[in-house]
Amino acid sequence: MRPLLITALASTALLATPAQAEDKAVEKPALEIGAGGRPVGQAWSRSPVIAQNGMAATAHPLASQIAIDILKKGGSAVDAAIAANAALGLMEPTGNGIGGDLFAIVWDPKTQKLYGLNASGRSPKGRDLEKLKKQLGDADSLPPFGHLPVTVPGTVDGWFELHGEFGKLSMTDILQPTIDYARNGHPVAPVIGEYFRRNLARFEEFENTITEFKNARTTWFADGAPKAGEVFKNPDLANTLDQIAKGGRTAFYDGPLTEVMDAYFKRIGGDLRYDDFVEHESEWVQVGCVSYRKGYEMCQLPPNTQGYAALQMTNILKNVDLTQWPRGSAEVLHYITEAKRLAFEDVARFYADPKFSEAPLDWLLSDEYGKQRFALIDPAKASPEFKPGDPKIEGDGDTTYLTVADKDGMMVSLIQSNYRGMGSGLVADGLGFMFQDRGELFSLDPNHPNVYAPGKRPFHTIIPAFLKKDGKPFMSFGLMGGAMQPQGHIQVMINMVDYGMNVQEAGDAARLNHAGGRSPTDDLQGTGADLLGTLSVEPGISNATVEKLKAMGHNVKVVTNGIMFGGYQAITRDPETGVYTGATEMRKDGQAIGY
Repeated sequence: MRPLLITALASTALLATPAQAEDKAVEKPALEIGAGGRPVGQAWSRSPVIAQNGMAATAHPLASQIAIDILKKGGSAVDAAIAANAALGLMEPTGNGIGGDLFAIVWDPKTQKLYGLNASGRSPKGRDLEKLKKQLGDADSLPPFGHLPVTVPGTVDGWFELHGEFGKLSMTDILQPTIDYARNGHPVAPVIGEYFRRNLARFEEFENTITEFKNARTTWFADGAPKAGEVFKNPDLANTLDQIAKGGRTAFYDGPLTEVMDAYFKRIGGDLRYDDFVEHESEWVQVGCVSYRKGYEMCQLPPNTQGYAALQMTNILKNVDLTQWPRGSAEVLHYITEAKRLAFEDVARFYADPKFSEAPLDWLLSDEYGKQRFALIDPAKASPEFKPGDPKIEGDGDTTYLTVADKDGMMVSLIQSNYRGMGSGLVADGLGFMFQDRGELFSLDPNHPNVYAPGKRPFHTIIPAFLKKDGKPFMSFGLMGGAMQPQGHIQVMINMVDYGMNVQEAGDAARLNHAGGRSPTDDLQGTGADLLGTLSVEPGISNATVEKLKAMGHNVKVVTNGIMFGGYQAITRDPETGVYTGATEMRKDGQAIGY
């Protein structure tokens, strides 16, 4: 196998606490030093976690511990995933919570099948496109804050759907650890503390656009942004989760909590109503898979998610042997970037709520179409512009990430989010969670499949992923971060399948993140879109590669803080022994734990 040429470059500053980051006068000594040595593996990585009976990988160590405790009590992987997700809503509210949506892929060892759940919420039924445009005034898109981008939160319903199919313990047992932490407090983790600081700064910058911010400030920011090591409590969320544990799904969607949310939106002039919650339901969907090479299959959820973008990228990239070049070469990064740009042109054109607009999915995922799209890549230079495919010409068409695995072989790939940062800025009176702003991802073009409509699910960026090997479950994994997610899934797969990295190295290796091109929020022409876009890379990509990419026509930017490159967690399963290997993201606070 060719040697890996991804280098670990020295950092130039100590990791600062949020307080230090705000103090411009603090002088930090330079670190003219690189990574230490390791007996095995790459110097820029660390050992994955290996265990036999169960595994959890989440973005917070305490959430991973809660998941393991649930497994040890006899809970299923689904029980543990719900418990971890609840904990992350408390401990990492900068990225998720019960005010958001949820998607999951579950490998069921009894039926030997993958099951997909779409637990995303819909827009208010009492607001149509004409009314929305009047509310927006001169704005040409939905805002990230206030009541206009809020859709029905789907997470709680998603929990109960998953639990009804695959749960073993009671929801009271599952939610109690988070209820206790919410009442008694937990110390804020370093990266989450930094995200608190960033969220508060953005909320304050746009506070005049947020319909009501007092409740959010009281819940999280009464004394400023919580800092790393500070013990944080959220008794309101504890009470809310306690009502859900005791009253079930009904408490949230047709009960006392619904009454509070309905009254809140009426008070602030919002459009969500009691009936919107009552009529909400999750949907079990077919998981889509496409082959890559060496017997591996990438598996994703269909629209309204962007999951099939990763499948389209897989179909494009399997037409070239990337191993003829080193992993950190300009050639490999060029092919990944151009494949992303091609796939996302179709995302912008076709991906939307299938109840309102059915995309030509069979055609988009066909090997023939993948070859046609691959043929558009110039191996020597970046194309100035790609366009979406045309099914009438090219073919027929009908149609906070966490992962847990248990002793029986069940594997859960679950992702959950409030969308942009903490969400809309809105917190219903006394409930302790923020509503998502996912509706920002609707288009206002009446001819676009993703155009806003009453009772419609917006285009969704959050996607869980799964890899199969020779038809058997191999890896449950995901990577947070908007449009970074399909790109990240592909890079992890390439790292493991083509370049032989272990599951931890595959996440630690330097990444790229391409931004730009047409978007599902644009009009159909993508008016004003930056069609070439910007290719951001991490410092582990060599200067020589960066310069060659620039010479090939890419607009390259080196980003050092890791913030825009996702949040990876993964668990692999040995098909012979059943032994699990877990990994978690060095760019986050998380931890993989097994027993």
